[in-house]
Amino acid sequence: MSEKKNAFRFRFPEFLLIGLLLVSNIVLNFSSGGFILDVKKIGFSVFSTVEKGVHFVVKGVTDSFNAVAELKKLKKEYNTLVIKLENYEKMQRTNADIRKENERLREQLNFSISMDEKNYPAQIIARDLDDVYAYLTIDKGSVNGIKKNMPVVAFQNGNTGLVGKVVRVGSFTSQIMPVYNLNYMVSARVQNLRDLGLVNGNGNQDKPLVFQHIRKKVKDELSIGDIIVTSGENDNYLKDIPIGTISKIESPVYDSSLDIELIPIIDFARLENVIVVNQKQLNDRKGEN
Repeated sequence: MSEKKNAFRFRFPEFLLIGLLLVSNIVLNFSSGGFILDVKKIGFSVFSTVEKGVHFVVKGVTDSFNAVAELKKLKKEYNTLVIKLENYEKMQRTNADIRKENERLREQLNFSISMDEKNYPAQIIARDLDDVYAYLTIDKGSVNGIKKNMPVVAFQNGNTGLVGKVVRVGSFTSQIMPVYNLNYMVSARVQNLRDLGLVNGNGNQDKPLVFQHIRKKVKDELSIGDIIVTSGENDNYLKDIPIGTISKIESPVYDSSLDIELIPIIDFARLENVIVVNQKQLNDRKGEN
């Protein structure tokens, strides 16, 4: 067995011979350029791989910067479009308001022209909403022909209604006492009856008017929604101008007349334009042949 083991053992001279053969083979390959091409290929591969990696990194960074810049640009354009849209919507609302205002003024003008009496269209420029002494101020005065005690009407939502009367006149403005003023009083009647009464205010535009001195015996002839109009007595007001509609009818035991409340024909909270009427002069009716 020991002899068999020694048969596979290499001695030093044999190792030396094998080593010399390997070295001589390597030197031969170097001298013949066998390893030069391989080094170039390896170097090219390494540098190509590095260059490709750097290219992808640089491209990724560049694309990121471009994406951020593009995002900022898109955001700026979006904000600009939002502002333009808001301005467009505001312009649309403004145009709608202008159209509505023109329509109201056109209706007011047509109503003014259609009246037999001379009149002066005016605009409300101030309101005193005191519960006792409520007044409206208009932009017409004595230089425009306005005089004290002239009746004031309005055309609103297709309806004519009594607003009040002029109580104070300046050169360029005038003050109107509206029908809801606590001190206001006007002779009136039920439109489809002949019974007369008095309408006066409750001091606030949101409160109903009061219709007094209507006899109890006509209660069955009255209905909620009946229209109360001016009587035209004493020439203080135009005749048959609507004042309000009946909203409540009560028959108190302690009084011989009915307690009647009215909702004004005119919505005073939305009233902007009025017409002051001079009953003593006829309308010029400009524009008619």
